[in-house]
Amino acid sequence: MKVFIEWLLAEGFEKEQATLLSTALLVLASVLIVVLIEFASRRILLRVVTVFTRKTPTRMDDLLHKHRVFSWMVRLLPPVLLYNLVHPVFSFYPYLIVPVQSLLSIYFTIVAILLFLGALDALLEYYDGHPASDRVPLKSFIQVIKTFVVSSGVIIVIAKLLGTSPLVFFSGLGAFTAVIILIFKDSILGFVAGIQLTTNNLVKPGDWIEMPKYGADGEVSDISLVTVSVQNWDKTITVIPAYALISEGFRNWRGMSESGARRIMRSINIDMRSVQFCDAAMLEKLRSIVLLREYLDAKTRELEDYNSRFAFDAAVPVNGRRLTNLGTFRAYVMAYLRTHPKINTDMTLIVRHMQPAENGIPVQFYVFCNDVAWGNYENVQADIMDHLLAVLPFFGLRVFQKPSGNDLTEAARVFGGQQQDIAPQP
Repeated sequence: MKVFIEWLLAEGFEKEQATLLSTALLVLASVLIVVLIEFASRRILLRVVTVFTRKTPTRMDDLLHKHRVFSWMVRLLPPVLLYNLVHPVFSFYPYLIVPVQSLLSIYFTIVAILLFLGALDALLEYYDGHPASDRVPLKSFIQVIKTFVVSSGVIIVIAKLLGTSPLVFFSGLGAFTAVIILIFKDSILGFVAGIQLTTNNLVKPGDWIEMPKYGADGEVSDISLVTVSVQNWDKTITVIPAYALISEGFRNWRGMSESGARRIMRSINIDMRSVQFCDAAMLEKLRSIVLLREYLDAKTRELEDYNSRFAFDAAVPVNGRRLTNLGTFRAYVMAYLRTHPKINTDMTLIVRHMQPAENGIPVQFYVFCNDVAWGNYENVQADIMDHLLAVLPFFGLRVFQKPSGNDLTEAARVFGGQQQDIAPQP
């Protein structure tokens, strides 16, 4: 360089002009060299890496290529090379060295942040394909790391722009802790809630949860640092704060799915005026039901033994114990459910009378369907109800229901006809 400057001076250039021209040429040469190196890296090295990732059986390198990790690694070369060339290039202008190096440091920091974020995204996608992701979602933790990396990068960039050390900003964070907590309140609460949710395995993507307060009733589609997204059954999306799941509680139907059975709890309201003792004709009629024959034989012998032991007068039905159509219907429902192919008989199976009320006496059956698919479950439940409602008249029972407009119209018509029949003749 000294030779070049001496040559310029010999050609009649002033010293300032000679140093400025030589510096400009050095800058141009340095930039050209860096551009050529980056071009060669992108055209040759990056292509070789791309071909290599496509041919390898591993999935991680494909994800790194997908999220441009290798591309950002190549972009780190220019600031590193230029940083090392700043001193010789600006030897005649030393006051420019620090600003130029600060700008290069800022560029390097930004590229490094993007590189790190891409690597985290690749790691998260790789983990989501692993079976362990169903038990411990990693997205919230990755988002915490991203927040820390981006915040640190912003502090470093600001410190370089102001010409101070980043340690000054980090040391001053203690004084702004309250402000930071206020600003990042949701993130902090969400992070703590995310740790509790994942550590205790309270919820994971694919779980069916309910939170009526937020209108959520569907499958968890995403768990992030701050929110939990639920795709409802009507295909809408409900976003719930992560900490709300901990502080307010929710219903998770995962246990039902894992058990392989889903509860059916329905009631049929019986008109109490239709309840009566079973006479001989009704018993003979009910014996034609295959599911009831064993029950009727055993129950008849039991009642005959009991009544004969105490010498009750059988001519009066109130004396002793008698079969009723309602009790026999309850026995039929129990036998019908036990033989139903879609009912899990290894779990709770109860048919019971509920407290009589103004709407009749409810007969409730409490069983578990062995098909947890929503559509199939509803079909099984509806088929059982259809059958039981259809067989009620066979037992001499009636369903209690409040009179409709048609019932009132029919009653008024009948009552009106009766009034005409008893009207005095002129």
